[in-house]
Amino acid sequence: MRWLLICLLAFPAAAQDVVFDPEMTEQCLGIVAEDEQRSCIGRSASDCMKETEGGESTVGMGGCLEAELTYWDDRLNAEYARLQAETERRDAELAELENTGPRIAPTLREMQRQWIAFRDATCDFERAQWGGGTGGGPATLACLMRLTGEQALYLSTQRLGNE
Repeated sequence: MRWLLICLLAFPAAAQDVVFDPEMTEQCLGIVAEDEQRSCIGRSASDCMKETEGGESTVGMGGCLEAELTYWDDRLNAEYARLQAETERRDAELAELENTGPRIAPTLREMQRQWIAFRDATCDFERAQWGGGTGGGPATLACLMRLTGEQALYLSTQRLGNE
């Protein structure tokens, strides 16, 4: 994640001037079918780049992509917390029934840890393709935004049994 910190430090002025509103993404999520929601990822960042002065510059793109990344990260954290509470509750119910099967909460935690490693490695690969060029920062942020959005959407579809 050190490269994310470097990216964010490169965009402090842009972050203050960015015209970001998650409305485009939220509207899209509200009208498309569940299996098409991935197409909504990046909508607000694209709109931000059009609405922000200098939004098509490397710095402007970085600020807009980082803003939508934050949006998706917040959604991911909320969905993970919801699912974590569900799995812990289910594990407690199973323990009460003396069920000796595998517990769900630890597998959720391990899945998320491994997903983070996958996301970071994938976005490191994306950045490496820029050979140290200025497009590497926005490419990394776009990758993080896309994968974080996809994971947030995945977690949002997970329900245990009839819940």
